[in-house]
Amino acid sequence: MILRRLFSFALMLMSIALAPLLLDIYATGRAAFLQDSNSGSSIAVPLGVAPDLDARLAKFKTIEMPFNRAGLSEREQKLVQKLVDAANRIEQIYWRQSDPEGLKLYMRLERSNDPLDKKVLRFMKINGSRYDLIDELRPFLGKEPAPPGRGLYPKDLAQAEIEKYAREHPEQKSAMYNEQSVLRRDGDKLQAVPYHAVFAEFLNSAAKDLREAAKLSDNPQFVKFLNMRADALLNDDYYASDLAWLDLKDPKFDLILAPYESYLDNLLGVRTSYGAAVLLRNEAESKKLAIFQKYVPDLQEALPLSKEDLPSKRGHVTPMEVMDAPFRTGDLLHGYQSVADNLPNDARVHEAKGSKKIFFRNFMDARVNVVILPIARRLFREDQAGRATGNGYLASTLAHEISHELGPNYSKTAAGQKEIREAIGGDFAALEEAKADVVGMVCLKWLADHGAITKDQLSEDYISYVAGNFRTIRFGIAEPHGRGEMMEFSYLLERGAVAYDQATGRYAVVLEKMPVALASLAKELLEQEATGDRSRTAAWFAKYAVLPEHLKKAFERVSDIPVDIQPIYSFPVEIR
Repeated sequence: MILRRLFSFALMLMSIALAPLLLDIYATGRAAFLQDSNSGSSIAVPLGVAPDLDARLAKFKTIEMPFNRAGLSEREQKLVQKLVDAANRIEQIYWRQSDPEGLKLYMRLERSNDPLDKKVLRFMKINGSRYDLIDELRPFLGKEPAPPGRGLYPKDLAQAEIEKYAREHPEQKSAMYNEQSVLRRDGDKLQAVPYHAVFAEFLNSAAKDLREAAKLSDNPQFVKFLNMRADALLNDDYYASDLAWLDLKDPKFDLILAPYESYLDNLLGVRTSYGAAVLLRNEAESKKLAIFQKYVPDLQEALPLSKEDLPSKRGHVTPMEVMDAPFRTGDLLHGYQSVADNLPNDARVHEAKGSKKIFFRNFMDARVNVVILPIARRLFREDQAGRATGNGYLASTLAHEISHELGPNYSKTAAGQKEIREAIGGDFAALEEAKADVVGMVCLKWLADHGAITKDQLSEDYISYVAGNFRTIRFGIAEPHGRGEMMEFSYLLERGAVAYDQATGRYAVVLEKMPVALASLAKELLEQEATGDRSRTAAWFAKYAVLPEHLKKAFERVSDIPVDIQPIYSFPVEIR
């Protein structure tokens, strides 16, 4: 009996000692413990919280993004709620793509009332992970670095191993590079598992929500799109529903809900993450964009690239919508707060019909007023500080989104024609964002030369564009937009199109040098996409995407200005 009691007592002590190791994640307000997922051993790894967490949180200003029910019928409000429900399913998928271990930690911390836990939760929600996008994806919780492939690949899988496996198993190459699949190990094999299988629980629910929303809509085209998008969620084939989306004519309600962007994939640069946005049309602002639509084919033909690499845009659909977004999730919620989008990204859709440009008016207004204009007033030379404007930023953003669909659709490599994202690899997202920035500014110069905008407006656009560079670079150069704009800014400095005054610590746009510098950079970036030369792109970013010391010091002078906003919606964001 005594031996039995001693044995039971020993087991109890062992269970207490091993408790943190038997849980995937255990958390308290001061420390957390992870099982070593790389070795599978039972070693507890203490997770410390970044000591400057308060300062990091202060970089984000919370902004209310209310849902305005005025003028909406009860039926329409129910329709919006169903779209929100579907978008929340997307949020649940995104966390499993971005940081699956972090999601487990988030859900455990959510039950805590500890003040530090609540701060950690807020910063995890901002980043959609344990990794600080502003701080080059360094962990703010624990010490484990962000895997290049996040939750889309095994942690220990390197790009070279994937490429070797694809060479040895050519029949599986398309699966290895499938945009909508999770790559997993199966013994000594690699297996690409489709998203619709991996995330079936959430996609089935989202599809049901979309079909119920369709029953509440009185717009036949929107009904068709919602039902087709529901089907696409369950088979990973978005082509037909993307075409139906482009057919929507001035919709009162709209929806982004798909795995479109490859921002999480820093390994191959091909696998996409889910994002969603519920949209309500801003009629008055949408009408102002009509002037730009007719010029898209001319802008394509004017680009500094050989004509065989510039597919015609004549007859293509280029809808442009100004929308308010009362709810966003997934890669449209976390980190960089997008003020516009050009979708879909499928080159086949671009060839067949074109793409849609969406401008999130409520997010754009918040960014301009909270971040961009205050920074411009402090960092620009005094005579230019007031020339960065909301209209100028809107113009550069509009041109950016138009330019996503301009340029080559494919890369022509030594191995044949490839998707640009596959050819370029992990640098693709930064390259494409930079191309859209720079080509967009070249397009604005073309519009000024052809009388569509004034020369004074072009000067305002140039200054507002550089003001936007400050905001995006300050957000962090690990993020594709920031990395791209750091490269652009460095190039413009080198070419003398942006000048830095050491005595005052202020910057100035050298207006007469901007057109030539931007045209030269546009040609370089377009050629990189046309040739699919991965090493050329890597070398280019290694040279130019480096934060100079004088800009670091400049950012210290604006440290009290928020880096970005954190939207607060009328609807709860469900993370589970």
